[in-house]
Amino acid sequence: MTDGAEQGGVVGDDALLVVRCQLGEREAFRELVAVWHSPLWRYVRGMVGSAHLADDLAQEVWVTVVRGLPRLRQPERFAPWLFTIARRAVTDHLRQTYKAAETAMEEATAAAADDELGGVLTTVQIEAGLTALPPLEREVLILFHLEDLPLASCAEVLGVPAGTVKSRLHRARRMLRDHLAEKGYQA
Repeated sequence: MTDGAEQGGVVGDDALLVVRCQLGEREAFRELVAVWHSPLWRYVRGMVGSAHLADDLAQEVWVTVVRGLPRLRQPERFAPWLFTIARRAVTDHLRQTYKAAETAMEEATAAAADDELGGVLTTVQIEAGLTALPPLEREVLILFHLEDLPLASCAEVLGVPAGTVKSRLHRARRMLRDHLAEKGYQA
């Protein structure tokens, strides 16, 4: 696969594409979308659970990107910026869907890097269990494990400290492990 989040050394390429977009090159924007649409769509799809809805929200995200790209001061930070926009779109959608403001969850003070699921479950198994998780836990697993964003980038996208990301990952992995165990998967 050649998605942006999975290529080695892609940060420089993304920064160059962003600068070219800021200079008005339409082809550069097409290239940027070609690299980042699949990771963006997978993230949104994982959060909302519907391919059709993911198409609509991803389109909204790209419209926001077009409008905001000229003001992006750090082109090398494109990926966290993109996923932050996507997160806002998903959050807005969930607020409208549930007709209630999202409530903040209390975070554990001791964050453990518990990595028991790493390398044990396949991506397919993880994706199968994601729908059973609450949005915050589902989101951190998608960003960290499926989109391969580093902890610092996850923290930036989520707007929380890295320690909070670690505690959410720990809790999400435990919840996912419990759910998959109920379904008969061996973890």
